[in-house]
Amino acid sequence: MKTVEADVIIVGSGVAGALVAERLARAGIGVAVLEAGSRVDRAQALGRYFNAPIKTPESPYRATPEADFPLSADRRHWYRQSGPDTFKSTYLKAVGGTTWHWLGTCLRFLPNDFRLKSLYGQGVDWPIGYGDLEPFYLEAERELGVAGDSNEDLGSPRSGRFPLPAIAPSYLDQVFERALDGTGFAVRTTPQARNSVVHDGRPACCGSASCIPLCPVQAKYDATVHLRKAERQGAVVHESTTATAVEADANGRIAAIRFRRPDLSEGVAQGRLYVLAAHAMETPRLLLHSRSERTPAGVANRSDQVGRHLMDHPIKLSWALSGEPVWPYRGPLSTAGIENLRDGPVRASRAGLRIQIGNAGWTWGTGGALTLPRTLAESGLRGKALRNAAVDQAARHVELASLIEQLPDAGNRMVLDARDKDHYGVPLPRLRYAIGDYSRDGLAAAQGIHDRILAKLGATDIHHQPEFQGAGHIIGTCRMGEDPAHSVVDPALRCHDHDNLHILGSAVFPTSGTANPTLTIAALALRLAETMKARLQRGE
Repeated sequence: MKTVEADVIIVGSGVAGALVAERLARAGIGVAVLEAGSRVDRAQALGRYFNAPIKTPESPYRATPEADFPLSADRRHWYRQSGPDTFKSTYLKAVGGTTWHWLGTCLRFLPNDFRLKSLYGQGVDWPIGYGDLEPFYLEAERELGVAGDSNEDLGSPRSGRFPLPAIAPSYLDQVFERALDGTGFAVRTTPQARNSVVHDGRPACCGSASCIPLCPVQAKYDATVHLRKAERQGAVVHESTTATAVEADANGRIAAIRFRRPDLSEGVAQGRLYVLAAHAMETPRLLLHSRSERTPAGVANRSDQVGRHLMDHPIKLSWALSGEPVWPYRGPLSTAGIENLRDGPVRASRAGLRIQIGNAGWTWGTGGALTLPRTLAESGLRGKALRNAAVDQAARHVELASLIEQLPDAGNRMVLDARDKDHYGVPLPRLRYAIGDYSRDGLAAAQGIHDRILAKLGATDIHHQPEFQGAGHIIGTCRMGEDPAHSVVDPALRCHDHDNLHILGSAVFPTSGTANPTLTIAALALRLAETMKARLQRGE
């Protein structure tokens, strides 16, 4: 049996695990990272993406029995679902985690997002406030290399400037801004972890329009950036190493994490402190599977809160033909959005929302330019008429995606499936999920707002996806709070039940807000790294 020993054992090598690993290794602390997936060869992944007949967020990456994950194109793969709604967001298992196929959006939460219950009577309040995270937001922007316009008001007060100049707005963004001038819909540059200039040894964005699922030149940040830095400082990344159980001793402290390799060989990782950073689906799955005489409901689950309060940002997707050419299908997939609908008194009765303006035309809604010629040909067009119609329509494709806030609901949860197991004998995740009336009302409001915006663009051929889409934002399941009866970790992200076990990632979010979660994940990781360094240096 293989034994891995280090001061700190981290499960998961996405942005949260990578940032903590790098910070601790830089301080001379021994770090071992356990990652279920393998390393990704960017060139090979790009080839798989180009050759994939159906291009999804997962198409460049290999889902294997040893490191399987959910697929956007097959809702029955990996997840077992009990309804009433289908959970539609996915994640990767790979060295670097889901940052391989994230969009790169780096919005902060709003100050009021931390006080949803106090201000609007909905959900719960966070046990920390915006002021507690603001310096770590700034640090996270520096670490990830966020490009943004420091002069724009996005509703989240800043104590410093963005480290990189903003990505230039697309021509499409400029058309939206002109059309919406004076309407109350404020188009703003989207902060994003994408190099606008050469930075941190990586090139500037070259506009490949494939941010999801893969940046071919690594202008977009992914967690391998900090994993490489951590490894240079002495951290060890154990790829293809799947954590299968967390073991607690008689005093309630974590004593070890058991793991298995693809050949089914077993091992144990032992440290002084432990961090679970395996995203909001795999972290509760691991904890629930860690049942023993000492932890009959699973590790950190004395309150029966592990796996509960599963959230996403349900998306209202709309697409249309603008009244004038906007020339989409170029550059980053989104460079601007409408951010002034995220907060306000309406949140007392329906969800807040943010609108992402897409540069990828109809790709999400219909397959876009790839499917357009066939659609036109099936309508009877041929020859020059077909070509002219394709050019005209492709030049006018516009898309709006509203990310809708979702409330925590204890009934929305991940449990272990009673029948199906993975390669290592761990039960697959079974989901019970409903988006709720608060979000449904937000989706309905978003559709009306989309109609008003598209009218200003003189748009025709307007379509609204009748079903909500998943944002790829898996939130909740191990939330933070002061009360151990209603949360899994305390404000310092230490498990209430086990004082040497920490949880990171969007799993700990008490509420979802409307911001893409990655920057908040990174800020919490940097905050935890400082706490852990202090604990270890005190000899705890």
